[in-house]
Amino acid sequence: MKKELADIPVSVLDLATIIQGDPSATEAFKRSMLLAQHAEQLGYTRYWFAEHHNMESVASAATAVLIGYVAGGTSFIRVGSGGVMLPNHAPLVIAEQFGTLASLYPGRIDLGIGRAPGTDAVTSYALRRNLKGDINEFPNDVVELINYLGPRDPQAKVRAVPGQETNVPVWLLGSSTYSAGLAALLGLPFAFASHFAPTQLEDALQLYKKNFKPSAFLDEPYSMACVNVTIADDDEEANFLVTSLYQMALGMFRNTRRPMPPPVNSMEKIWTEVEKAGVLQMMKYTFVGSPKTVRESLQSFLNKTEVNEIMIASHIYDLDAKKKSFAHAARLFKMNPYPTSSGPFVNAG
Repeated sequence: MKKELADIPVSVLDLATIIQGDPSATEAFKRSMLLAQHAEQLGYTRYWFAEHHNMESVASAATAVLIGYVAGGTSFIRVGSGGVMLPNHAPLVIAEQFGTLASLYPGRIDLGIGRAPGTDAVTSYALRRNLKGDINEFPNDVVELINYLGPRDPQAKVRAVPGQETNVPVWLLGSSTYSAGLAALLGLPFAFASHFAPTQLEDALQLYKKNFKPSAFLDEPYSMACVNVTIADDDEEANFLVTSLYQMALGMFRNTRRPMPPPVNSMEKIWTEVEKAGVLQMMKYTFVGSPKTVRESLQSFLNKTEVNEIMIASHIYDLDAKKKSFAHAARLFKMNPYPTSSGPFVNAG
């Protein structure tokens, strides 16, 4: 049966974005709190933060700390990582961090994990990944992490305290077919980063569904795709607001990353034709316009992907405009009727 937007939940991905004019990251954290509280009131299901490092526009590097801050300032929206980059950390440390969060905020914490470093090679070295963080060990690290969060093992010589028996829901995140295959093998939910890496979205989702094995966590596959969404009262205003996102993406192409700039009336004098093509390709799944325009394009996306949930990232400079975009988007989707629901999981914290 064809799914409508109103049949599926919607969630938020936040990078605690630092904007031009911010004297410090403090303002970014305050905005994230206000936006999370707003998203909770609107009925969004999850509010996730992504681990990135050495990026002047991103303040969510200490992801678990920020999750705790926002969970403490909200009441029932699920708060989590989208994701923690596991090769940067020992699985035991992550289990202890998220076991602590789950103990403080029972039934509200999600742990999304990825295998990318979330930064450049030089910063990866600074994170000491060269000492142990072998990306080829990722599947073993995932299993080790899940075991730390599961039932108490009397034979275990190392335990996550807190962590054991919290059953924090674990998601695998990816931008290729690799994590899709691993999520299918382990019977975990899968989230695809189509908001910046659109190329393998359809292949990854098909592979995940085809190879999914029921597990103690999920009876059937559960997929989520993250997309960029900018909604305003009319198409013209939305197309103006989204230029902040385009300028940030252009900075990635030029390796001139900076805090998010305010929107501009036109990008034509800012980027070249080649840069424009590259940015728009990377931002392929960016939905911009009035509520009617975005409803139609998002419904087409859902028809094509058949995902179970959509997560939105909104890089909008002005806080009030961003809150308004959240409100417009919320009206398109199914709102969360169960404040402490763990979503797709059979047995979760």
